[in-house]
Amino acid sequence: MITFIPTPIGNPQDITIRAIRLFEKAALFLCEDTRQTKRLLRLLEERFGMTYPEADFISFNEHNGEERLKEFGNVLSEKEVVYVSDAGMPVISDPGQLLVAYAQENAIAYDVLPGASAVTTAYAASGFEEGKFLFYAFLPHKGKERAAALSEAMHNGYNTILYESPHRLEKLLNEIEVLDENRELFLAKELSKKYQTYYRGSVKELNCTLKDMTIRGEWVVVIRAKKTVEKSLNFSEILSLDMPPKPKAKLLAQLSDKSVKEWYNELIH
Repeated sequence: MITFIPTPIGNPQDITIRAIRLFEKAALFLCEDTRQTKRLLRLLEERFGMTYPEADFISFNEHNGEERLKEFGNVLSEKEVVYVSDAGMPVISDPGQLLVAYAQENAIAYDVLPGASAVTTAYAASGFEEGKFLFYAFLPHKGKERAAALSEAMHNGYNTILYESPHRLEKLLNEIEVLDENRELFLAKELSKKYQTYYRGSVKELNCTLKDMTIRGEWVVVIRAKKTVEKSLNFSEILSLDMPPKPKAKLLAQLSDKSVKEWYNELIH
């Protein structure tokens, strides 16, 4: 059995009781970073009385995931296995995707626990009322790939969530300002940690706010979709348009069960 367990994105008190109980009985930990996982478990032991597990800890990341499956794939159905990311929800923009696919392909039982997620936390905090959003994780670092991905994020018609590191946030804001200086953004810094901060405004305003600050910490950026005004014409409005009967018939056919030919004949008589 493999259990994918979310870990706190900042505040260790966000761990769940269920997660602690599963940590205690796990025999094998697959970790994005074993040092980070062991540090978390020691903290849970000290602060919350968790029993530190007698388990093996194996790194499982984007560089070695395929190799690890060859090494340990045969024991995944025999042991209590836990997979954890460094922080937050595993599998989402994370090498745990390989492990889920492997479990599905090999009929290995697995479970995913609900828990901390920077994506949903930041979006809830943004106050953007639209219920739909797209998640792009980290953009490519540079070049045409980055320009294309950012352009898509800006013009896909949905609120879009990005992750950004402190040393690249200024670059991202400058790039967005060039594309649309009035685009509204929500920025969440260091979610659930001591210096958590929210910012909301146009990218031009936010650039002014942050320009004299030393930018630290991990950031979530929510780009608000550009609002467009669409007007739908009804039958009477289309009928009153000063236009030739053939294109008018095509428009009317789109809004009814009549064919273009039927509308055309009606219009010319």
